[in-house]
Amino acid sequence: MRRLALFFLPLGALSLLPVSGCSRGAGNVSEIGKPAVAVEAAPAVSGDLKETIEVVGTLAPKFQAEVKTEYSGIVSEVLVTEWVRVSKGTVLLRFDAREAESGAEAARAGLLAAEVGVNRARREMDRTVKLKEAGLATPQSLDDAKTASEAAEAQLAAAKAQKEMAETKLAKTVIRSPLEGVVSSRTVNPGDYIENMGSPKPMFRIVDNRRLELTVTVPSSRISSVRTGQPLLFTTDAVPGRTFAGKVQFINPAADESSRTVKVVAFVDNADESLKTGLFVKGIIVTGERTGVLRVPRTALVTWDLSARSAVVFVVDGDRAARRAIETGATAGDDVEVTKGLSAGEKVVTRGGFNLADGDRVAVASPKKG
Repeated sequence: MRRLALFFLPLGALSLLPVSGCSRGAGNVSEIGKPAVAVEAAPAVSGDLKETIEVVGTLAPKFQAEVKTEYSGIVSEVLVTEWVRVSKGTVLLRFDAREAESGAEAARAGLLAAEVGVNRARREMDRTVKLKEAGLATPQSLDDAKTASEAAEAQLAAAKAQKEMAETKLAKTVIRSPLEGVVSSRTVNPGDYIENMGSPKPMFRIVDNRRLELTVTVPSSRISSVRTGQPLLFTTDAVPGRTFAGKVQFINPAADESSRTVKVVAFVDNADESLKTGLFVKGIIVTGERTGVLRVPRTALVTWDLSARSAVVFVVDGDRAARRAIETGATAGDDVEVTKGLSAGEKVVTRGGFNLADGDRVAVASPKKG
């Protein structure tokens, strides 16, 4: 009996050893088998923060003109081509002016005749007055002389008006640029007949690109922080690698009913004319600047509720990632203000956070350059 007991005890002990060993081994495989998640991280930093509003818009010239005509006639010559610079008063086009010149000559001759008539009537009036004083003219003769003089004066006034009209019509046969700029379009050629009735299409479009207007839209929820004079910084794909600046000049007093946005206009100095009319731009309105603001990259936010000003980030603690709720404030470009939940210097995951769970092991990689 004792031999039998001695025989079974080692077997029982041996049978328990593998079970205990497998349990520990299985636990180690579970722990080691899940690899660390590769992430990128950056510290929360404290510094200056520019409060901005992101906007998009289109550039337009502040000064431009669509040149039409008040004269109907045949174009005799066009003196400019597209894309040439012109000064104010530069002759752009001339009409066939023979009819207008004839009318002006006739009006000038009519004016000379009226002036002669006035001189004759005045002399006759003076002579009649003297005769009346000498008792050699009747009152009726004096009245007739006065009437003739008044009629001559009226004819002179009419002749002057006729001459002025004829001269104006003749002047309209020459089309001049109303401002300095560049001819952006031309729609006429010599020999074309142009009719001034109705609303004729423009013959020329003159654009001054030296000062531009940038019209953008701002959400009505942010318009309270926009003021005239604030800088508007923007870029455009047409001029890569360069940032341009303008200043807010006008804020529409009414919001658009459909989009709930407000139009804002900024003036942009463009002395070198590197910017062109019609370009699409992306930019920011700088509404304020504060110091000592804690901020993290926008890419660190795993979730973000703008209206509630709350977000979730993963904080790197040793080789582990801890999920943490934070409160957010203003945004500035790629940075977001943190008002609660983080301290300066704490590292947050900026790439790879969507693959993480609270407590996961992480391997922090160096950020990619470029």
